[in-house]
Amino acid sequence: MKKFIQLFALAGFTGGVSMLLFGRDVEAYIDPSVMTYVIQAVAGVIVAIGAAVGIYFRRAKKKINDKLGIDENRNKEVESDEIVVDK
Repeated sequence: MKKFIQLFALAGFTGGVSMLLFGRDVEAYIDPSVMTYVIQAVAGVIVAIGAAVGIYFRRAKKKINDKLGIDENRNKEVESDEIVVDK
């Protein structure tokens, strides 16, 4: 299996190098909708990275607060669970 992966990587590398060395110029039409797709893909990647950073930031903050003994809910007011119904 390792030999196959090495051979596959070597073939991909040599193929990429040969395309760079012996490539030809071509003319092609890019539809305007392609740019919309690219914008959506880039926006999706940015949102995913932002979500991942937010999750790991909260986890790190919680660990630091636990090690320092800081309670982030100490100054928050909590409502009671009582429900009052007037008749």
